[in-house]
Amino acid sequence: MKIVSVEQMQRLEEASASEGVSTDTLMENAGLAVAMETRVVLGAIVGSRVLVLVGPGNNGGDGLVAARHLQRWGATVTVYLVLRRPQGDPKLRLALERGVVALRASDDPDFKALDGELGRSRLVIDAVLGTGRARPLEGAIREAMLHLSAARARRSAMCRSALTSRPCPHTPSMPILALDLPTGMNADTGEVDPACPQADITVTFGYPKVGHYQFPGAAKLGRLEVVDIGIPGHLDKDIKLELLTEEWVRLRLPSRPPDAHKGTFGHALVIAGSRNYVGAAYLASQGAARVGSGLVTLASPQSIYPILASKLTEVVHLPLPEDQEGRLHPDAAGSVREGLHQYSSLLVGCGFGRSEGLVDFLRGLLLTEPQPSLPVVIDADGLNNLSRIEGWWRDLKAPTVLTPHPGEMSTLTGVATSDIQARRTGTALEWSARWGKVVVLKGAYTIIATPEGMGHVSPFANPGLASGGTGDVLTGIIAGLMAQGLSPEDAACCGVYLHGAAGEMVARRLGDTGALAGDLLPVLPRVIKRIRRGYSKSVQG
Repeated sequence: MKIVSVEQMQRLEEASASEGVSTDTLMENAGLAVAMETRVVLGAIVGSRVLVLVGPGNNGGDGLVAARHLQRWGATVTVYLVLRRPQGDPKLRLALERGVVALRASDDPDFKALDGELGRSRLVIDAVLGTGRARPLEGAIREAMLHLSAARARRSAMCRSALTSRPCPHTPSMPILALDLPTGMNADTGEVDPACPQADITVTFGYPKVGHYQFPGAAKLGRLEVVDIGIPGHLDKDIKLELLTEEWVRLRLPSRPPDAHKGTFGHALVIAGSRNYVGAAYLASQGAARVGSGLVTLASPQSIYPILASKLTEVVHLPLPEDQEGRLHPDAAGSVREGLHQYSSLLVGCGFGRSEGLVDFLRGLLLTEPQPSLPVVIDADGLNNLSRIEGWWRDLKAPTVLTPHPGEMSTLTGVATSDIQARRTGTALEWSARWGKVVVLKGAYTIIATPEGMGHVSPFANPGLASGGTGDVLTGIIAGLMAQGLSPEDAACCGVYLHGAAGEMVARRLGDTGALAGDLLPVLPRVIKRIRRGYSKSVQG
């Protein structure tokens, strides 16, 4: 599923009109879709009071179409015109003819009429500002949004105070359904105005927008629903940002022929760990094994080998020389290079620590001729140490996936972490192109960027994954998929999706607090099984 910017969405609508799908048709389709979603949320719609907050543009027009349908289906609908609609607006006229009641902010200077409607309504539709309006909010729009949020808070407080044996007589949260995005949110950046309300459901039209996957705006959406409004499908072929889906991943997972043997599924070499970070080596190795790599070899400092050998009975072990602090010695690079021909993929960096010796180790392993030809994934302190080698990306010729979190991305680029987070998609795409490597910028809605300018966005934002070691599991997953023959791009995308889906499955069972990185490992085969069989669009525990 493609993800679009505001400019791209405007071009798609214009192109649709040139192919005979008018703006009016798109608006009618959008309004009907909103009405249908409202009916799903409310259940019994006959007699339900619905308030539609209407702005001056197309977003308001969509809301008026929804109001007309809801009134026709038996709801009692009031539209509140926050700003003046165009003279002779046909959408408003049709709604009024259907019996919808219209109130105007211009006739309600103290917003008492709005407060009254908010107090009586079962659901509020926010159709004030869409993707095309600038912020900050001001005037009547700002006041209407503040009154909306205050009314919602009052409704929730009334129900909290009524926590007795009797059921609460009020709808607890007065659901807010936003059209395209909550008013006050930037559709490109995810920035939000202080008056932006919290939605429970956001119905977006045609395509999700870039800002839907950027915080803080992503937290304002509630449940995001993308609805088809009739834009011809072939018009999006040049858009290079897309949301990862289960179907996309299913089509790219490595095949498992019945006559296979362990050699069929590749051999991943994991170089990881140090005296202080033994667990990272374990998690990365198990990540590679749990996604189906036929063989996994763990190369780690010799002093931690006994610990790992007792914990990892299914992997091959390669103890390596170490320095006095229990980190890999530069001489270890030569030992590894001698046997690189027997491996299908290479993972470097998890739990390394930082030292000049590790910088020399990476230089000897990855940047010395002859260059390794097998695909490489580099994570964590592998990236931090690599960043100390000037021009490393020019000398690193192997097909490579880099998996930084925002702090590591800052170390690699010199860009402030706050600036990286403010434009995650753009940052990942820019530096992937500059370095010529696949970049996995981790975090809520992880971004995968390719040197060719293609971007993929994970659909998962799970606080349960915010714990030490989950990144090591992800890196192992990617290495395991590359060992089975997936390209760096496909391995990164499938790996991110599997990792996120496993996190969702664990969260369903344990909640989003206290889950450990190791909890993901036994779940990964189950996730793959479900995706292969296509049981559902979302992974369930």
